[in-house]
Amino acid sequence: MNLPKVIVLILSYNGKHLLYDSITSYLNNDYPNFEVIVIDNGSTDGTKEWVEKNFPNVFVLRTEKNLGYSGGFNLGLEYAFNKKNVDFVLITNNDVKADSNVIKELVKVALMDEMIGFVTGKVYFFDKPNILQTVGKKFDPILWNGGHIGNLEEDLGQYDEVCERYFADDIFTLVSKKLYFKIGGYDPTFQFQSEEYDWQARAKKAGFKIMYTPFAKIWHKESATIGKASAFKLYYDARNPFIVIMKYRSKEFIKKYFFNHVSEIIISTLVNLKRLNFSVVIALWCGLFSAIIWGIKNKVFILDLYNKRK
Repeated sequence: MNLPKVIVLILSYNGKHLLYDSITSYLNNDYPNFEVIVIDNGSTDGTKEWVEKNFPNVFVLRTEKNLGYSGGFNLGLEYAFNKKNVDFVLITNNDVKADSNVIKELVKVALMDEMIGFVTGKVYFFDKPNILQTVGKKFDPILWNGGHIGNLEEDLGQYDEVCERYFADDIFTLVSKKLYFKIGGYDPTFQFQSEEYDWQARAKKAGFKIMYTPFAKIWHKESATIGKASAFKLYYDARNPFIVIMKYRSKEFIKKYFFNHVSEIIISTLVNLKRLNFSVVIALWCGLFSAIIWGIKNKVFILDLYNKRK
């Protein structure tokens, strides 16, 4: 039986120190028809040379400048699907360690239905190997993209059924060729944060499913590249989810989300002012105003927020 060809895409920006675990663990997978590609996203730490020296069977796709998360992965997706003509691409972070059955189990679920666009699995904390970080995301009536299912729970088998998810993180995600040629890759509007949220929202609009399998497992070092609570990350957290809402949801939903979002930013501002974290405060408000400007330019932001629209 000819199994579908899979390319594992590992994106890395100055993350040479993280790559050993991720490359080694994916190469140790027992799936017979795959290859690993590292996207060196404009790194200055010698990533390309290090990978080529230590893993001669891993191809490095290098950019001379940092294209951002979306741009870097889009380069890899275009190469994998258009030039290598693979059936699936496994998008993954560089700060992970993968189980040896990951590829096999993801492909198994992907083949169940041609309208399955994404498949993910269990993500554990790297330093707490039986504590879950996420097994997908739930629907939220205000935020739309709800919180992580299973976060901080010990894995006792409570999420051991293959099922559809409303949204999912893309710490590792198998992407189908059919989805890519139907809707494309990441939207470059989202350089950092919410990239997968927008992509999955677009996929759901086109009728694709997001699936979860408990038999695919990885361990994640969590925001090792951009920092878990850096001002840089918080800027995009304040900006990008709001833009996704404006792209895909109704005016009434946008209005409800906006007031909730502003309330959360105000609360965070007060907390961080007390802690003298001025860079965080600036980042939060700059992110919010950047989203509003995007909405006005694209004629989707509601200017008359206090008036009920017909």
